[in-house]
Amino acid sequence: MITHKKLPNGFEYIEVKNGVAEAKIALQGAHLFHYARVGKEPILWLSEVSDFEKGKAIRGGVPICWPWFGFNKDKALPQHGFARISMWEFVCSNELDEKTTVLTFKLTNSEKTLQIWHYKFELELRITISDKLTMELKTTNRDEKEFKITQALHTYFAVSHISDVAILGLDKKPYLNALTYKNEEQEGDITFNEEVDRVYQDVDDEIVLRDKNREIHIKNQGSSSVVVWNPWIEKTKRMSAMQENAYEYMLCIESANAFDDARAIKSQESHSLKAVIC
Repeated sequence: MITHKKLPNGFEYIEVKNGVAEAKIALQGAHLFHYARVGKEPILWLSEVSDFEKGKAIRGGVPICWPWFGFNKDKALPQHGFARISMWEFVCSNELDEKTTVLTFKLTNSEKTLQIWHYKFELELRITISDKLTMELKTTNRDEKEFKITQALHTYFAVSHISDVAILGLDKKPYLNALTYKNEEQEGDITFNEEVDRVYQDVDDEIVLRDKNREIHIKNQGSSSVVVWNPWIEKTKRMSAMQENAYEYMLCIESANAFDDARAIKSQESHSLKAVIC
């Protein structure tokens, strides 16, 4: 079942329910902010004080960072690009069977985007809701000249407690420590006892988020970079739409094309970034 809904302030979203899972996707940003299997705890974390207002990014779920990840050289431009605060078109939905629902959203260039980023483009997001969550973000260059993008499916995962989790699958992978701007190499599994902000490269295998009571598996395609982030105590206090203890119950594992994994797309060609979470 697919239901179009609005909050009292007019904020629009789509609710999906099928035989095995449920989800909620905002039209602003094509932002998936809830996904849970039937009878299970949500896989995605959503801030209890997140903004659901036009022009403000939702804190949690899966923001789409595009066409740049992080800050642009022009600091006046929005962090993580404009896709996550733009209104997307809901193209179609397809209930393949009682356990599988596919939704497609589209964003294209406008006068406003061309003032910020001087290229014509078509961006399509296909979300499949089943016993696993699949997100595929396809960028097509509709301009006459090549452009380069960095991007991320900035996935916030809900965890029982940050002290009880480990991330497997990145041992021996090189990463940029964004807190020190030093290049380092991962040793063993990732655990958390301080702020972590890292961009891993040469990632070519499945990543596992091991929590006290469950494991979440993440497999990416069209990507060799992964961002791991937890803001910890002091940064959480400075951030918008986050309660002071929020860092204890979330972490981000972001399927990305970031830094050395930036992608150049020629005129009329496409690139797809895909993440499968189960």
